[in-house]
Amino acid sequence: NKKAFVELLFWKSPAAVREMTEGYGSLQEGEGAGRSRVPPWTPQEEQELRELYWKYKEVEGEDVIAAILAHLSAPGRTRRQVVKQLVRL
Repeated sequence: NKKAFVELLFWKSPAAVREMTEGYGSLQEGEGAGRSRVPPWTPQEEQELRELYWKYKEVEGEDVIAAILAHLSAPGRTRRQVVKQLVRL
């Protein structure tokens, strides 16, 4: 590739540099930038999120997202993930 030098000047992460030096496709599944991906919401989790939202949206003086996170059965979900999913729904 004649323009590889440009790619070397503007790399984005250590994983990208490793892939450039060892060859493209050298990263194993689950390595590099893709390993931090958020697990997708299952239909059951989405339904539970809807139910919890409708249950806690009218509670006066309480943070709705904090209440949802406290009662959500899926461990490991962050506040940002919950808010993003609620907006998407």
